[in-house]
Amino acid sequence: MKIYNHLSEFKKLDNAVVTIGTFDGVHYGHQKIVKRLCELAHATGGESVILTFFPHPRQIIDPENLDLKMINTIKEKAGILDALGVDHLIITPFTRDFSNLGPEEYIQQVLVETLGTKSIIVGYDHRFGKDRKGGMKELESSAKLFDYSIEVIDEQDINDVAVSSTKVRQALLRGDVALAAKYLGYHFSLEGRVIKGDKIGRTIGFPTANIFVEESYKLIPSDGIYAVEVLMGTERYKGMAYIGQRPTINGMTRNIEVNIFDFNQEIYGQDIKMFFLEFLRHDVKFTGLEALKEQLKQDKEDTLAYFKKLSQSPD
Repeated sequence: MKIYNHLSEFKKLDNAVVTIGTFDGVHYGHQKIVKRLCELAHATGGESVILTFFPHPRQIIDPENLDLKMINTIKEKAGILDALGVDHLIITPFTRDFSNLGPEEYIQQVLVETLGTKSIIVGYDHRFGKDRKGGMKELESSAKLFDYSIEVIDEQDINDVAVSSTKVRQALLRGDVALAAKYLGYHFSLEGRVIKGDKIGRTIGFPTANIFVEESYKLIPSDGIYAVEVLMGTERYKGMAYIGQRPTINGMTRNIEVNIFDFNQEIYGQDIKMFFLEFLRHDVKFTGLEALKEQLKQDKEDTLAYFKKLSQSPD
């Protein structure tokens, strides 16, 4: 898959099969559209093109809203779309100027003159152009003029999977990573660099790797303890992750830590990736480190029990 960081980098195609959207999470609903995009491109001898935006349009249109976080980083989104077989991914900056393009300008300047669109696949509720005034009416009225076809993924097809990026975010923000995985078709992950902490965990027998996630826009799940799988290079390990402010020691900042089972190497400065499999419990304040230690023993038992159950599952 070829990746472009601006529309200006893209060379117009003879037969572009296009879809457009933020595709945050690339969940089952998105995957349905992307798979159809690739099928149509293959069937018509064209090339599949996805036009997406960064930052998220809502972050530009409503810059005061700092609460909107993304399920995927740009790198993660690109990796998923690549695996689905997309030929071209354009990640164009969503700017005020871009948002002010009228629907007709958008169709002519972006879809036709820049991309070379011959087929476009959109969801039934796709909106575009200034103030989201453009829709199916505008696409259809310009189709004959600019010689492109339109395929609509209807409401029933999308609703059959009963999923949206908002639903995924809501599940993650309450810690329900198992439900999020059902929506997404894969396990939510966090990737970051291992940084030095205050090493309290190792004094009670549970050393942790402290993770710094560089992308400030990346959604962090609810505080608590999770069963996770940890990827370092090509090696995978079982572990339990903690997200929270460490109330037992009166912590002031939100930490992301992971206790990796059967592992004792120094990995400061390395990048690791955690896949969130199951929520175990909420974060609570204990009477002291000894009480915390006892709870962590139970958490580890619960995590190992989860992995044992997982290994025995017929799936």
